[in-house]
Amino acid sequence: MTSPEDCPFCAIARKRAPAHILLENDLVIAFLDTNPVTRGHSLVIPKRHVERLDDLTFTEHASVFLAGRNLSAALRASGLKCEGINYFVADGEAAFQEVPHFHLHVFPRFAGDSFRIDADWSNPPAFADLAEPAAEIAERLRPQYRFARV
Repeated sequence: MTSPEDCPFCAIARKRAPAHILLENDLVIAFLDTNPVTRGHSLVIPKRHVERLDDLTFTEHASVFLAGRNLSAALRASGLKCEGINYFVADGEAAFQEVPHFHLHVFPRFAGDSFRIDADWSNPPAFADLAEPAAEIAERLRPQYRFARV
């Protein structure tokens, strides 16, 4: 686990490293990515050092994604090329997380941009084969995370 003292995102949150800050409150800060997929590519981070999505408190989680929503609206209104928006979370090294501090990527998309997700969706499993993993996941959901029926 990276310590907050060695974390580049903590340095930005503490104003010890430069960043083009877009929005900030007590819990989160958003800034432009220095290696953007497209112009306007932004990151939203919790100010508290946490590495994984499930390390966030519910309030931090809500704040990160509300900031993402606000950034999405700003990107659409900005005049930057923006035909769509992607949110991207890389949670863990196997998921391509490069900085071990949770962050939400928010970036404009448009026809012909360079972003790609390369996967093979040509051979999906049979519906019946999804029952076992569904049961495994559902069994491990904590009761407080289950959604009430409406």
